[in-house]
Amino acid sequence: MDQFPEAEISNGIIHARLYLPDAEEGYYRGSRFDWAGVMPDLSYKGHTYFGQWFEKYSPTLHDAIMGPVEAFSPVGYEEIKPGESFLLIGIGMAEKPVEPKYFFTTPYQITNPGKWKIKKKPDLVRFSHSLADNAYAYEYTKTVQLTKGKPEMVLAHSLKNTGSKTIETNVYNHNFFLMDNQPIGPDYVVSFPFLPTVEPGETSAMGEINGHQILFTKELGNNGHLFYRNLQGFSDRAEDYDIKIENRKSGAGVRITCDQPISKFVFWSAHKTVCPEPYIHLKIEPGETFTWQILYEFYVMDTQ
Repeated sequence: MDQFPEAEISNGIIHARLYLPDAEEGYYRGSRFDWAGVMPDLSYKGHTYFGQWFEKYSPTLHDAIMGPVEAFSPVGYEEIKPGESFLLIGIGMAEKPVEPKYFFTTPYQITNPGKWKIKKKPDLVRFSHSLADNAYAYEYTKTVQLTKGKPEMVLAHSLKNTGSKTIETNVYNHNFFLMDNQPIGPDYVVSFPFLPTVEPGETSAMGEINGHQILFTKELGNNGHLFYRNLQGFSDRAEDYDIKIENRKSGAGVRITCDQPISKFVFWSAHKTVCPEPYIHLKIEPGETFTWQILYEFYVMDTQ
């Protein structure tokens, strides 16, 4: 694979590699995911947690991406006409084509990519994205940092509305986990502090909900998917944003928590990736700043 702008970080316990935003040479230049924090590799105690789960790659393909990456819902899309631009945070302004509605798979043309600044230290990368447009303006900072002396990673975010219009959106982390390059199947277990439920009639031969857990009943295979479009059961307390993913064959595990409550929850898995997708809601008035933090705690289980 070609070489792309990247950075490596370590706290002596966790080692990670990140691709850096670049409108000309960056690994990911699509119009779906925030360009900050693309992570093809993270390792802890000989275990790996991310990797290439997809077969086809193109820098503008919407899901040719890896790691705990995030996506914001479009801002201002419904209010404009085709040919005008709407906001995609962490990407820039994009042109609205003639289409019936917004589709995240559409390769939208980016009309204003804003400006990126990157600060690198041995244990962190700080991404700063500033955008000034006729419609919207913001200053967005995302810091990926490994905690000193602990097997932890923190994604710390700050979004300041520097424009004259309210910024209201949802952001979710897709969490493209691939543990020890093991295909997704019965060895994986996903757990929650609440009792997850799904909409009536939403069942799958690939998996099941058992108490606080999502279980896989078979290996998904090349064309298999387990998809719950609207997990329910969580409260409006941040304590319910607490997810564990474990590969009970290899022993790799991770716990994900956040300081914000879940507003929506989607769950999706394919042959080589397991993806709990918790959303949070943001409404930022002009001059205001919204902050949120996601914590990843990595661990290894005894498989004997």
